[in-house]
Amino acid sequence: QVQLVESGGGWVQPGGSLRLSCAASGSIFSINAMGWYRQAPGKQRDLVATITIRGSTNYADSVKGRFTISRDSAKNTVYLQMNSLKPEDTAVYYCNADTFPRYGRIYWGQGTQVTVSS
Repeated sequence: QVQLVESGGGWVQPGGSLRLSCAASGSIFSINAMGWYRQAPGKQRDLVATITIRGSTNYADSVKGRFTISRDSAKNTVYLQMNSLKPEDTAVYYCNADTFPRYGRIYWGQGTQVTVSS
């Protein structure tokens, strides 16, 4: 089992910045990649950014150039630095851990609310 605990959400004005953190614990060895997804009211959960254990990253087109995903392997923590935030970034942000195929599990955090408004 893998446990994911998110922090760092909140309210920010348009153009502002926030940093989300996701700390993983438990069966860390099984994790192949971690990432962030978001879900706005009435919409599906969408990919924001992912990072593999080798450091390869992937971003949704809507956040490229504004968001940066990074990781601290010593702390088993993944971060999402969000800059130039827009109202359309408002959503619940979920941390995700994808395990190697032989483990066949996907884990989710509890979610943290990000609200961008004036």
